[in-house]
Amino acid sequence: MSDTPPTAAADADDTPEMPKPQVREFAAHSIGGGLALLLGLLGLLAGGGAVIAGVTLAKDGSAGAGVFLVLLGILLFIGSVFAMSGLNMVAPGEARVVQLFGRYTGTIRTDGLRWVNPLTSRQKISTRVRNHETAVLKVNDAYGNPVELAAVVVWKVEDTAQAVFEVDDFLEFVSTQTEAAVRHIAIEYPYDAHDEAGLSLRGNAEEITEKLAVELSARVQAAGVRIIESRFTHLAYAPEIASAMLQRQQAGAVVAARREIVDGAVGMVEAALARIAEQGIVELDEERKAAMVSNLLVVLCGDRSPQPVLNTGSLYQ
Repeated sequence: MSDTPPTAAADADDTPEMPKPQVREFAAHSIGGGLALLLGLLGLLAGGGAVIAGVTLAKDGSAGAGVFLVLLGILLFIGSVFAMSGLNMVAPGEARVVQLFGRYTGTIRTDGLRWVNPLTSRQKISTRVRNHETAVLKVNDAYGNPVELAAVVVWKVEDTAQAVFEVDDFLEFVSTQTEAAVRHIAIEYPYDAHDEAGLSLRGNAEEITEKLAVELSARVQAAGVRIIESRFTHLAYAPEIASAMLQRQQAGAVVAARREIVDGAVGMVEAALARIAEQGIVELDEERKAAMVSNLLVVLCGDRSPQPVLNTGSLYQ
């Protein structure tokens, strides 16, 4: 394990620069589906009626008029079915990306029944807020110590055109870029900073997660995705060094506690001597003061209860 501090480059802005998007979302031309549905049903009824009327005329001897009505009814029926294929039911939190012969013609975000050109193809995209939680990743921190960490990211699709056309699979893209961002942040900072002024994964969780959100936003921006929040859900040393690091943390805690105890004991002894001198309780020469300080420090700083010793003679014996 190396104790070399991380370089200053850890704070540099080295987020990847993604290519500029070639297409942006805009609203597709669509109309209310209620009127289109009504016209389609009327066309179906008219087509069926024309076929029935044509068959009736053919039986009555008007073969030409009957054939014409039958053909007209079939065309009306096929045309109505074809027109009704342009109907789309859009639920709240969903959108439809519309293409005409491979060309992007807009996105339908208005919920309800909508009608567009039947020749177009429509792809459903969810615009709801989603969660993505990474697996527990094992990486080396800035000091070279193996650590385990995982993160959860809250995100949503903001530009449906970019999500469909700029990347192959925006779900896989977000998953991969999230893992890459978490790994990159982990290797830039130590788990515990030896320098109190430096950032660490454990001691500066808020600052680190903010940096994670900034880097992740830059990575997934090309896919039309907006990062709402990101948090670390798991952070620990790898099992092979966990026990050694635990002992180190415990030793540091013991040293810090002892330092606090000593500082408090010295303050109490100082206050006791000042109080005795101020109130004139007893005259203490330097040797008596030294003995008193020694006894008080032993009592206050000892990790065991003191065993009192009664002195029945003189202090100097």
